[in-house]
Amino acid sequence: MARVTNVLRRAYKSIEDLDLLRILESELNHELSSMRFQNEKMGSFGDFVVEWDSPNSQDVILRKKCSSSGEEVAISALLGRDTFHEDSRFPAEALLKICVKKPGLSSILKFDCVASNRGGTQPDFHIHNAHYIQSSSLSSSVYRGPLFSDLDPALQHELKQYLAARGIEEDFTNNLLLYLHKKEQGQYMGWLQKLKEMMDRT
Repeated sequence: MARVTNVLRRAYKSIEDLDLLRILESELNHELSSMRFQNEKMGSFGDFVVEWDSPNSQDVILRKKCSSSGEEVAISALLGRDTFHEDSRFPAEALLKICVKKPGLSSILKFDCVASNRGGTQPDFHIHNAHYIQSSSLSSSVYRGPLFSDLDPALQHELKQYLAARGIEEDFTNNLLLYLHKKEQGQYMGWLQKLKEMMDRT
């Protein structure tokens, strides 16, 4: 009886594995047939260079040094939640942390931002928080000031213009959104392929 039970268990396992393999193949075929970003051309990040883009992480880091002022600008970005708009050009928004450092100073300006594109030609770009940090420490204990939405509207506008003057504008955010979505799609397809190969070997 024990042998029969073991045989049945192996049979059920084989059926489950076969079902999983079919699901993986179906998902891979679906992704290959609906590569929604494959025809989208990547534009330039301007003076920014990609400093970090590991295939094992979701984030990317871009950096530039302004030749005229000597300012350093660093951006850490990754995809956030889906925007749930059917006509969205990009289904997910990008979460950005932008740091600007003046030459010879240890203080930095840090901005927490969100970029999305919900079907229009122009991306939506919002600053959620803006901080002046007097040293390079980004400790959570550092006082970071009021919420960005509580600032005077004229100051909010000027801070957006401040970032735009440093290259964080429409073309940049659209290219970054495309870059992050292509990265995520590539990682997902790579994960599906590896899982399928593991199933093929069992």
